[in-house]
Amino acid sequence: EMEQELSALAGKPIKISFTPHLVPMTRGILSTVYANLNPGVSADTVTDVFKEFYEDAPFVRVLGDGVLPNTLYVRGTNFCDIGWKIDNRVNRIVVVSAIDNLTRGASGQAVCNMNLMFGLDETTGLLRTVWQP
Repeated sequence: EMEQELSALAGKPIKISFTPHLVPMTRGILSTVYANLNPGVSADTVTDVFKEFYEDAPFVRVLGDGVLPNTLYVRGTNFCDIGWKIDNRVNRIVVVSAIDNLTRGASGQAVCNMNLMFGLDETTGLLRTVWQP
């Protein structure tokens, strides 16, 4: 699905490697995506692209180059934090995202979709932090 959507955006086939990390915690998903960059793509260009792409996404926090997310800071929220690091030696970007799968998962999506269906702001009811379990 990620390759499909990225390929549609790029207008050409895109291949990535994706690693979800399973760690002993009650909630949260930390994911790592590896992709090759075109020659000459700078960290500033990547930052601009991420910020522009997610500028209207109220639950996505773009952390920036060299700032990697932590599941602690998304726990109990509907946020997705995204950071990355460019490895210039091999012209590759490593993108890391963190979500709370118990809030950002199907239940958070359902509330967001319901809000939109009823003409409410999509963030309604989703800005509170939930700490259980």
